[in-house]
Amino acid sequence: MNNNSAKSPMIVSFGEMLIDFVPDVAGVSLAESYAFIKAPGGAPANVACAIAKLGGNAAFIGKVGDDEFGHMLANLLKKSGVNSDGICFDKDARTALAFVTLKADGQREFMFYRSPSADMLLKEPELKLDLIKQAKIFHYGSISLISEPCKSAHMAAMKAAKQAGVLLSYDPNVRLPLWPCPEAARDGIKSIWDQADFVKVSDDEVEFLTKGDPKKDDVVMSLWNDNFKLLIVTDGPEGCRYFTKKFKGKVNGYKVKTIDTTGAGDAFVGAFLQAVAKDPNLFNDENKLKEALVFANACGAISTTQKGAIPSLPDKAQAEKLIKEAK
Repeated sequence: MNNNSAKSPMIVSFGEMLIDFVPDVAGVSLAESYAFIKAPGGAPANVACAIAKLGGNAAFIGKVGDDEFGHMLANLLKKSGVNSDGICFDKDARTALAFVTLKADGQREFMFYRSPSADMLLKEPELKLDLIKQAKIFHYGSISLISEPCKSAHMAAMKAAKQAGVLLSYDPNVRLPLWPCPEAARDGIKSIWDQADFVKVSDDEVEFLTKGDPKKDDVVMSLWNDNFKLLIVTDGPEGCRYFTKKFKGKVNGYKVKTIDTTGAGDAFVGAFLQAVAKDPNLFNDENKLKEALVFANACGAISTTQKGAIPSLPDKAQAEKLIKEAK
């Protein structure tokens, strides 16, 4: 466990943790791939590891199979310095698998094996609610909303966090192959939209959710809710845009040699949540907000320079070095 983590406020991530199988050669389809590299993944788990790697205090709540992969993932979280007290093991269901192919431009294509996988079977009574109530921030995605009983557990966890005065952070992380149809995905993702204190969406997700041009501010603002303290849109290598009640703006990204974009958004979110946990006044101070986003952009960029989400997460020194070099 890193020493800082005991002192800094806790951030709890909720949701799926799985194994991504990534082709050892980029730019080929799944059918053409000859061999695959096993990479731990699942956005909420990646975020927890990103926070721990930066010296923060992270915990993860979710369910994996009582199988080799499930125990491997739980051990990886512990090794990464993440509090794993909230992990359950399912005797009857397997840990989820995803085959992720990287096309020539580093963009991804997914094929999932979940029928049902352990993460979908987390039940409300299995939630470590005391862990959630101690947190400063409760972070989640939308994949846990797709099926029961996990959906009810997700709603109960959010409710407990809200009642305890915990900040709610939502990264919908759209994965269309997992939903019955695009409309179900749109409705499911938006069903909890107004609950969050802050939301991070990618430009592609803005386009999917609004059916409009994500580059236009008025399209983005159609996703705004008055309960929000902040809405962030990530624009890949271009950086990100931020919207609050009082101000809005843009923070430039970094040019790096991209190999794999898997987990870039999670590296960004982890870095940003770590800054918010330390200073919740960020939302009202544009200069501080921009500083946090510059750092988050750097973390996101570095994570694309090698394969796999968790192995590529940067530490503080790497991010600071990139920022300095860019100046």
